Amino acid sequence: MAGLVGMRLLIVSKLQFFPDKASLRYGHMLIRSNRQWSPRERECLSLLQLKGHHTATLLQIHAFMLVNALDANLNLVTKLITTLSAADPHCGTRHARRLFDQTPHKSDAFLCNTMMKSHLSSRQFSIAIWLYVHLRREGGFVPDNYTFSTLAKCCSLNSLTREGMEVHTHVIRYGFNSNLYVATALVDMYGKLGQMGFAREVFDEMTERGPVSWTALMNGYIRGGDMDIAKALFDGMIEIEKDAATFNVMIDGYVKLGEMRSAKMLFDAMPEKNVVSWTTMIDGYCSSGDVDDARCLFDMMPDRNLYSWNAMIGGYCQNKRSHEALMMFEQLLAWKVFEPDDVTIVSVLPAIADLGALDLGNWVYKFVKKKKLDRSANVSTALVDMYGKCGEIEKARRAFDEVEARETCTWNALINGLALNGCAKEALEVFMEMKRKGFYPDDITMLSVLSACNHGGLVEEGKRWFSKMAEFRLTPKIEHYGCLIDLLGRAGHLEEAERLIESMPYEANGIILSSFIFACGYAKDITKAEKVVTKAITMEPSNEGNYIMLRNLYASERRWRDVERIKRLMLSGGAKKEVGCSAIEINSRVMEFVAGDTKHPHLEVTHLVLDQLQMHMKRMLFVEVMKQKINQGFIAGIGAIPYTMAGYMPQEQLSENWKDWSDWMFLSWGVPLCERHGKSTRRATGAVLCRKVSLFARLLKSYTTTGGRISL
Repeated sequence: MAGLVGMRLLIVSKLQFFPDKASLRYGHMLIRSNRQWSPRERECLSLLQLKGHHTATLLQIHAFMLVNALDANLNLVTKLITTLSAADPHCGTRHARRLFDQTPHKSDAFLCNTMMKSHLSSRQFSIAIWLYVHLRREGGFVPDNYTFSTLAKCCSLNSLTREGMEVHTHVIRYGFNSNLYVATALVDMYGKLGQMGFAREVFDEMTERGPVSWTALMNGYIRGGDMDIAKALFDGMIEIEKDAATFNVMIDGYVKLGEMRSAKMLFDAMPEKNVVSWTTMIDGYCSSGDVDDARCLFDMMPDRNLYSWNAMIGGYCQNKRSHEALMMFEQLLAWKVFEPDDVTIVSVLPAIADLGALDLGNWVYKFVKKKKLDRSANVSTALVDMYGKCGEIEKARRAFDEVEARETCTWNALINGLALNGCAKEALEVFMEMKRKGFYPDDITMLSVLSACNHGGLVEEGKRWFSKMAEFRLTPKIEHYGCLIDLLGRAGHLEEAERLIESMPYEANGIILSSFIFACGYAKDITKAEKVVTKAITMEPSNEGNYIMLRNLYASERRWRDVERIKRLMLSGGAKKEVGCSAIEINSRVMEFVAGDTKHPHLEVTHLVLDQLQMHMKRMLFVEVMKQKINQGFIAGIGAIPYTMAGYMPQEQLSENWKDWSDWMFLSWGVPLCERHGKSTRRATGAVLCRKVSLFARLLKSYTTTGGRISL
């Protein structure tokens, strides 16, 4: 009697100072043990309840239990298994399983359920099911409702249909088919397995249904694309039973179908919205391209979590608004409420790569290393990809070498990065190394290999690897054909490229036809270009590249009437030349310059610098040297250059807004700022400056005498 009173007093004291769920579990453990715990047992439990454990610390606690003979306490063993799995899904769960296997109390349902749930949390679904089979064969273990709920979830998450049906059989055998939670788990399992007939049968046989049961069935129909049936079920529910989860499932279904109007109607009708509701709508608007509407919702949210921030950052990246994605990421860091996770990193790295914000990319790399987020293959791959696209191929290689558990996508990122930076032979060497280490190439691998051959002009290598795709059990897709056609066209093999277009099992798209037209432009072959240009313009009437290339071909042959005809076609098709854009990164800050932008806050400064350089260029002997390379105001293959600044081109041949070209602005603004800070300037976007701007940059470099310098 005194022992029971002592136990209750201990529980009350724990609840008084630690009134949380952990303390409640502590109390249940004490009552379940049916005896008073020793001080060492209580101390050990207190240690296990602390948050932020590392595996090494938990192994020390395990050693403490062994030394003090506490491993006989079933509740402590169960708590240790749970904590180990939560601390490290791989090593921790493996040690937890060894601990479980050495425990003689395998008939205890609570202990066995904990071990199976640990395997589930570590995504070891098949192992959890085999553990159940093993326990049943040994005898003594009697499953309960928690057992079957865990097994049903394992089957659904691993697409194990046959095993799921066997679990259902055991549910009936042990009499849990009328249990609300088990039946709901079966409905959810069959729905995720695509077996809606069985899901509906289980649902109809339920004597008691809750909102979760209805939601599970609706979710199954939505996953199968039967939105109408799901809507009918939703309408058939009693209004009071429709909770936030039910609304969220329906909203998510409409979002995935792109029906944002229906999703918005349900969202507005919700009596109580939670963070999931807002985040789902934000994700839906971003997926449909309405990023501004998504941002409005984000700003209106009463509460936000990290998922909301990730959805908004990813939405900006997805819609090619990289600058705003970086601003959103910086706001998240400044807010200091949530710490970026692996999803945040994977979302923001494409924006960093797009803008070439290398300083921020280096910070993210250090953050990932510090928080050990690089254990995720997605994060490691994104880092390699970011460095490759920023032109830092050595850092990309270093990030790749640091990846312990490489996957095919990691190899793909490195191969593609090498290809983008013109390292074709190195890319093929990495591909061969990938094969030697037992990794099978996928479609993206072969696309990266063909891209490497394209950048390196390796025609025979490209043709050879294209023909070997069948050996890897890969069927060439239109993207692979397009890459090979571009490779052949750039190499001047127009007849072979034309035959490939005619013989491939796909209808040539606008990208392939444009690539062929450009190849004809390089080869000055008007006849072949005229064969496909009509079809290309029909497919992509607003693609200005096709018009410009054909116009230039006609101009080179002095066919001025055809030049005028192409100009009229360009106007009628609504094609406009893509606005030039350059970005510069100074002191970890990325600034964009758009050609023709008359509202840039530093426009006056850039024009002032250009005016000063105009005077400087007139006095330079460098211009005299370059004069020999100028043919009537043109440099071969480039086009008109504003040599009016040095007096070598008539004013009427010069575009009036040459000062507003994005590259001029990027250079002329970067140097004064660097003079102020005494730091170097790095162009953030664009791999190569065109020759006319390179000339300008060299003149600018000779003009500056301060510590600021330009890296080209």
